[in-house]
Amino acid sequence: MINYVSRNGAVVVENERGDQLAGRETLSSIGGEWDHLLKNRAESRDIGLFKISVTESGGASGRADDTLFDRAREIVKHGLGDRSFAFAVTARADGSGFDIDGVAVLRNSGGERLTADDKAAAIVQGRMDATESIESAAFRFAGHGNGTDYGTTQVRALVAMHRGSVQDEKGRAMTDAKQAGDLVQLEWRDQLHSRKPRDVMHLILSARAGTDTAAFQNAARDFLGEQFTGHRYVFSMHDAGSDPKAEATGGKRPHVHVHAIIAMRSDAGGRVETSIPAFRQWRLVMAEKARAHGITMEMTDRRDRASAPAYSKNQVRPVNMIGRTRHEGTSAAADRRYEAKRADFPSRAATARSQAYEHRAHEEWRGTKSDMDRGAQHDFIRSQMVRLEEPSVAAERRTMASGETTDSSSQSRTYLVKLAELVFEGDDMRHMTRPEFEAYEKRVETALFQAEKIMPPQERKDFEEIAQAAREHVNVRREIVELIEERSTAKDPDQLSHGPGSNTPHDDKQRWDAVVARHGLAATDEANTVLLDIERTREAIERVTAERPDDVSALRKELGAHISKAAELAISGNAIVREVAEIDQDLKAVLQALERDRQKILQEKTTPRAHSTEAATTGRGTPHGEQVQATPDNGEDPRQHGVMETASEIEGGDTTKKDPVKQKVSRLEELQREADERNQRDKGDRQQ
Repeated sequence: MINYVSRNGAVVVENERGDQLAGRETLSSIGGEWDHLLKNRAESRDIGLFKISVTESGGASGRADDTLFDRAREIVKHGLGDRSFAFAVTARADGSGFDIDGVAVLRNSGGERLTADDKAAAIVQGRMDATESIESAAFRFAGHGNGTDYGTTQVRALVAMHRGSVQDEKGRAMTDAKQAGDLVQLEWRDQLHSRKPRDVMHLILSARAGTDTAAFQNAARDFLGEQFTGHRYVFSMHDAGSDPKAEATGGKRPHVHVHAIIAMRSDAGGRVETSIPAFRQWRLVMAEKARAHGITMEMTDRRDRASAPAYSKNQVRPVNMIGRTRHEGTSAAADRRYEAKRADFPSRAATARSQAYEHRAHEEWRGTKSDMDRGAQHDFIRSQMVRLEEPSVAAERRTMASGETTDSSSQSRTYLVKLAELVFEGDDMRHMTRPEFEAYEKRVETALFQAEKIMPPQERKDFEEIAQAAREHVNVRREIVELIEERSTAKDPDQLSHGPGSNTPHDDKQRWDAVVARHGLAATDEANTVLLDIERTREAIERVTAERPDDVSALRKELGAHISKAAELAISGNAIVREVAEIDQDLKAVLQALERDRQKILQEKTTPRAHSTEAATTGRGTPHGEQVQATPDNGEDPRQHGVMETASEIEGGDTTKKDPVKQKVSRLEELQREADERNQRDKGDRQQ
């Protein structure tokens, strides 16, 4: 375990004395120091396999199956007492008696546990010998094991071996593996009191992405020192910047976290308590230490927000370990549990004690809400109160809590508008770091979840398509963020793309200064941003083509959007982008197509078919290379159509535009363009 958390000695490990340990040889000595604390105690024996050979003068031949099972059940109960068991009976061919094969819980209702050895077998044999109704029976244990997994395996094997002819101590038949599994998992589990003693504990402390690593390490050190005083322990910190393990194999997690290996027994003989109240206390102390080091952290009970229960490592399997690990359920039920937790579905407590806790939490939310002015926090508190209400009440109020309306159709449209705003919030990715993207992705998923809850049934199919498109959009943005992170180690992302002669930071700075002096800071910064977006998207396409071909289409649309933006920037007068278009064939093709369209618009606006007012306006001409935006008849924002149209032009070569008569340009914009064109011509004359 220490080798794992230290990445085989590559990551520094600190012990309870504050010593910094590194290297496999140094770390290997920890086992010797802890040896007196490692008892290696045996597991509890929970399940026993038994066999009984019964000989009776009347024999078993001629008995009905039910009668034979009843007789065998009576004999087993005399020997095992009130323990739970499952058994099968096989009559001997010579009619001398029958044999019983069974699986039993070794602990009875009074707490007595048989050890499933020769001594325990002698005890059971003595009980059977003392029973007058049993003529002759020989009992022995054939094996033992620990836990429900072992019990389930053995009962299923018994059912398979005897072709479904198995019964339990109550006379209930088990004919298949499902019934056998349910018997152990649902009925025997609480009777086992299974124990797997552990000598060491692996504890993980984590914080959200972007948390200051030094502050979190100090907080973890203080927490371990206070909570586990007198115990031996070591800990190491993993963060994306220093973790030597590759991201594709589970390393470089986006969130900072600390691994701690703790000896369960102290030098004084005390043991670490591992109960639910103890875990809660640990979380309270950890949050307190984090706040003391400037980290905003609170201990939140699942019942405070009616959050869905957690899923175990056995219920999911990882499918992608890059960034935040993505999982899938190992069964349909496990997958539902995983999705409920990831989507933050509300889940009410089942026990009376926890329901009382939730009621108190609801009242605390109510008191906080009454003391707060309306705003984002006020709305958040109101949504938490709805989650904690009874399902019938919450169903009636959920819509009102979200938007103060009971019209589900109108409310669903409101959520879709919010969803669109959230999705396109990520369009300017050069300002979004990995932690910001994680928060953005969570907001989109929350919006999808909220919209789905109140979506009318007749609109469900359309909503699923919208949700799929939104997630695809987010996935494309994830690719861009990952690419930016990869490129940031190679060169400064704020620098303009350079030619082959630029090899040093000094050369880069000189080139940047020269471009700024020639074209101005604003124009240079605009060109730098859009050209880098094109370069990063192209590299993302190359990277995912072999690994995830299905994602290429979305990235090509992304590339089309960036090229369209660059072409429009060039038309608006950016000379830097025009220079790049001379060597970038894709950009050049889109730029030429846009220029042809603008020229066509100018020509058609001067024809007699145009309205007199439009002719008077457009007759003045639009300068070459300027952008003209169309306003659709339906009043929609033309910017929502420009990206898709340009992407279509790149892929299919279609440069068809809408009716140019419907395209309007304000007089103020024309005057500004004319001034810009004159300035450009004057600048060109001076350079010549």
